[in-house]
Amino acid sequence: MKSLNLSVMLSIFLIVLLYSCSSSYALSDVSTSSFNGKLYECICQNSDYCVPFSTAFVTPTNDSFNTILQSTAQNLRCLLPSVTKPQLIFTPMTESHVQAAVICSKQLGLQLRVRSGGHDYEGLSYMSDMESPFIILDLSKLRDIVVNTVDNYAWAQAGATVGEVYYRISEKSKTHGFPAGLCTSLGIGGHITGGAYGTMMRKYGLGVDNVVDARIVDANGRILDRQSMGEDLFWAIRGGGGASFGIILSWKLKLVPVPSIVTVFTVPKTLDQNATNILYKWQQVAADKLDEDLFIRVIINVAADKKGEKTIQTAYNSMFLGRADRLLQIMNDVFPELGLTHKDCTEMSWIKSIMYIAGYPSNTPPEVLLQGKSLFKNYFKAKSDFVKEPIPIDGLEGLWKRLMEEDSPLVIWNPYGGMMAKISESETPFPHRKGIIYMIQYLTLWNDPSKESATKHYDWIRRLYNYMTPYVSMFPREAYVNYRDLDIGMNKNESSSFIEASVWGNKYYKDNFNRLVKVKTKVDPQNFFLHEQSIPTLPITMKGKSVNHFEM
Repeated sequence: MKSLNLSVMLSIFLIVLLYSCSSSYALSDVSTSSFNGKLYECICQNSDYCVPFSTAFVTPTNDSFNTILQSTAQNLRCLLPSVTKPQLIFTPMTESHVQAAVICSKQLGLQLRVRSGGHDYEGLSYMSDMESPFIILDLSKLRDIVVNTVDNYAWAQAGATVGEVYYRISEKSKTHGFPAGLCTSLGIGGHITGGAYGTMMRKYGLGVDNVVDARIVDANGRILDRQSMGEDLFWAIRGGGGASFGIILSWKLKLVPVPSIVTVFTVPKTLDQNATNILYKWQQVAADKLDEDLFIRVIINVAADKKGEKTIQTAYNSMFLGRADRLLQIMNDVFPELGLTHKDCTEMSWIKSIMYIAGYPSNTPPEVLLQGKSLFKNYFKAKSDFVKEPIPIDGLEGLWKRLMEEDSPLVIWNPYGGMMAKISESETPFPHRKGIIYMIQYLTLWNDPSKESATKHYDWIRRLYNYMTPYVSMFPREAYVNYRDLDIGMNKNESSSFIEASVWGNKYYKDNFNRLVKVKTKVDPQNFFLHEQSIPTLPITMKGKSVNHFEM
């Protein structure tokens, strides 16, 4: 514990004086300014050094508050005026500031929302439906990346984006990569906590399958690495969802080999181009017939045909770890129905393929990845499913009918198989492995902020989700935690119920949910890291008992 120097005391005094002397602020604002002063004093006392309040703290009275709040937020419906806003945004400059944020939030009775990239689909890194006041801990200044291609690893701080990590790896080597997300503006800190899939998942597995160490701030404000946290907690943070066990400071990533030249293609097919039958065949070959060097996802949307009428378009969007000649041999042998030709294929470096899949124009320099900007900001609602048996033709036709009822639907099918089928369901908390053909992401997007518009699109995607029930996984109906969906259940108010959480917990984690609960109970018994879908602790009657069902 440090004593406060004169400049820090003066800064705290000025914060309180500035707010309390303004006639335009009500009593609650005076109380808020006093609270801000207490938080600032506590942060200074519990960290390595103190920065001026205006450097690292932003309150709703600052002109820059909304700009910073919205800076990385992807889902605009989570930023509407009716949505509860944080009391303050704190941007730590050092790891000790993160430790202090945990310690001080506990002392002052605050919820802490942690934002690395702002891509949580339900906005849980920058909003809250809980009753307690909350602050945002914005990790955007903690974004150092150290790449070691000799020993094949990289340390990446949580505030770095996936694109920055990819760029820094490619800067050192054209034959090293890392198997994580398709969207380059994802924050690496939160992204990996849910699994992290990308174009190399069939070759190397997920991001969580290639993490070898981590640094985390626990519920007591301690910094732990893999050795000091122990294998149970290290297991839990690699796929057990964000902000349940601590705050990720950095990941140690195992680099994987990539060829100097890879091949990409995008081949669209509409209904009058036999799209339905081609997609039915894709389901039969995508997981267990195609070479594991090959990733072909299908992006499905509503488009206009040559007559200007609505039709379904399926776009086969692919990256292959090799040259076009070998790719064409594989496709001709296993999936000739797509009709892939040499002119469809483009050879490029691995880093350029990252940009291609992410949707950047072909002439965009890789340095744009260092900006960490999202290409996607919309009002949207999403859901997910996992498929174990091909959806029959009539099932696909029913899907097309429902998609054409919506204004701006988007459905993405991501192939599994390869390495994904070789890793045990319990190796990490991410359980969706052997037997999965592909994952579905459903999205509906809109531009109107009205409540009526949101209701309309919510109703549509929920009807679509109900329609898909017979065609997807059952008992449980599995879901991907990084495509967070509060429709499947959420913690209420200031507590989390093990029984209620089991509903959505089993969808995200299957049998791994029970082990996650036991780890949570051990490392955060007071449930400090709480949000709408955080892992709960065991009921008090079960704590300390040896229950076979919950053995780790």
